[in-house]
Amino acid sequence: MRVLIATDSFKGSLTSYEAGVAISEGIKKAVPGADTVVREIADGGEGTFEIVTRALRGDIIKTEVTGPLGDRITASYGIAGTTAVIDISQACGLPLVPEDRRDPLHTTTRGVGELILDALDRGCRRFIIGLGGSSTNDCGAGMLQALGIKITGSDGDQVPYGVNGLSSVSSVDAGCIDPRIAGAEFLVACDVDNPLCGDRGCSMVFAPQKGADPSSLKFMDDVIRRFAELAGGDPDLPGSGAAGGLGYAMRTFLGGRLVPGADLVISQTGLKDQMTGADIVITGEGCLDAQTSMGKAPSVIAGLAKALGIKVLAFAGCVKADADTLNLMGIDEAYSISDNVSQEEAMRNAASLLTRKAYEVFDGRPF
Repeated sequence: MRVLIATDSFKGSLTSYEAGVAISEGIKKAVPGADTVVREIADGGEGTFEIVTRALRGDIIKTEVTGPLGDRITASYGIAGTTAVIDISQACGLPLVPEDRRDPLHTTTRGVGELILDALDRGCRRFIIGLGGSSTNDCGAGMLQALGIKITGSDGDQVPYGVNGLSSVSSVDAGCIDPRIAGAEFLVACDVDNPLCGDRGCSMVFAPQKGADPSSLKFMDDVIRRFAELAGGDPDLPGSGAAGGLGYAMRTFLGGRLVPGADLVISQTGLKDQMTGADIVITGEGCLDAQTSMGKAPSVIAGLAKALGIKVLAFAGCVKADADTLNLMGIDEAYSISDNVSQEEAMRNAASLLTRKAYEVFDGRPF
């Protein structure tokens, strides 16, 4: 029996690989002769660059960039040949900002542009970029300034960091963008379809999660709308509001192609090809619910496996989706590790609980 295991991370508990290993251990205890293969997976959020870099047999690079608060920080990204793999959260992620200083009026994406420049200097001309987990709402202005674009106020000087700085913009000149950008390809993992502005835009929907005061939301939306009017492009395209407007900036100025995160990671890691010959595919994540079906990694993996006629099992911290919803995703059976324990205990002991559940499922079962 060959079992391919590819779960997303169990956030706050286990990485994708750790979860897969825990499940594998349970299967092997129940079926000693089982051939289990663990593969890492992500859907474009934090940790994506490490998984894709390992799959491409690349190297992890560390470099100093401008952090979201304007200080210097060390950020990591991957290089495989001429491909750079970047998680924007490494340069402007929410965890980089102390809780008492979280406010997207002030945070900047400049470090993202500096990561791109570093990769260009190292010969990279193909970029895979994950947009998850930003602390910013500056419409990518900081990133664009780092890449040479002049975003200036009436005094002719570059506007300061953050939405507050962007509020003084009077001119956007892309003529000085680093010329290497024109010859580069940008694949951008994006799992939201929000436009840049309006009720479903980045300010109204995502800025509160980043520490924005409700009284500042309309101000931010107005500032970003005006920036888009000066900069051009189409702010209404799906995904433009991703990562505080980085989706818009990458599409408009870098020629970025926004694609679903799970699809991008799966294509880069070759997971579909690795399913060939498997008797069972196992996937999962911290919580299987209705949102899982909206392009998240477990649903994409299940769909690929079912198209190949492979039985699909899912393991999760908790299962909130009903059987019909799971079946529509391609999941034949789903198992929770928190049925008889508290959420806190499930998170604390996720590895051992996954091993136990996998053992229970496979012990004596005629798969």
